[in-house]
Amino acid sequence: MTMLTREFGRTGWRVGAVGFGAWAIGGTWGEVSEADARAALHAALDEGVNFVDTADVYGDGRSERIIREVLKDRGGDRPIVATKAGRRLNPHVAEGYTRANLEAFIDRSLSNLGVDILDLVQLHCPPTEVFYRPEVFGALDDLVREGKIRHYGVSVEKVEEALKAIEFPNVASVQIIWNMFRQRPAELFFSQALKKHVAVIARVPLASGLLTGKMSRDSIFAADDHRAFNRDGAAFDKGETFSGVPFDVALDAVEAVQAALPGDTPLAQVALRWCLMEEAVSVVIPGAKTADQARSNAAAGRLPPLDEGTMEVVREIYRSRIAPHVHQLW
Repeated sequence: MTMLTREFGRTGWRVGAVGFGAWAIGGTWGEVSEADARAALHAALDEGVNFVDTADVYGDGRSERIIREVLKDRGGDRPIVATKAGRRLNPHVAEGYTRANLEAFIDRSLSNLGVDILDLVQLHCPPTEVFYRPEVFGALDDLVREGKIRHYGVSVEKVEEALKAIEFPNVASVQIIWNMFRQRPAELFFSQALKKHVAVIARVPLASGLLTGKMSRDSIFAADDHRAFNRDGAAFDKGETFSGVPFDVALDAVEAVQAALPGDTPLAQVALRWCLMEEAVSVVIPGAKTADQARSNAAAGRLPPLDEGTMEVVREIYRSRIAPHVHQLW
């Protein structure tokens, strides 16, 4: 089977439903060698992945530069490369989202990626106030007109922010956490995104690795892995780490999901295919630190749809075990 593909909002792009999230090859996921990072990306592209998501702060540009070198080595048709801007601000405050700062970040990403124009630039989980500042989106419109970016979107923490963002007519995409343990976007946001032809990028689809089924209470994470240092939001929003679910609660829920799944398809692949059962989701962007992980992730885009029984089991596990911890927060 070939990979499932989806329209990417109103951009005219058609993308493989499983993309490549390039946070892990940049940093804060433990040590990933340059060789392993390159091998992971090569493997994903070999499997038909044609959407890569990165950010200027992933390894202080390391992720963008690895992407540049891999694509230079490969030649031929380029995948769509989405990056993000804004988190280089220090302090990270709404007032910093100025035309001058955004253009400087974009210029740096153009250099890191070795291109003349960026496919997609996303505001990188800015403070909520930014979504109520039309001048920020006006600045992005200017940068499109000037030929530095083709399209722009936003990456958000909260459904509220996503709904506000798509009120701006030129927001082409919204990146949001969506997985078995974070189901609130399906209540209202997805229907509105479909109505406005806005692409949806589903990030953290494996809940920081929980939904691989390979973690236990004895799992140990390196000191530079956000799964060790950010469980309580010490560095950034805690919802980015294990989807904000307390680790022990999540492990019990994973066991319940595994017990209910038929067949022998790896849990990670089922979890990715679960994300794609939602029509509004344009692409899901799991990370990978090795070539084998990248190949396994891509295989999820070739799975048949999940049956309704499986979908209902996951919904009930979320309602009873997970929602009390996360639903009202994001």
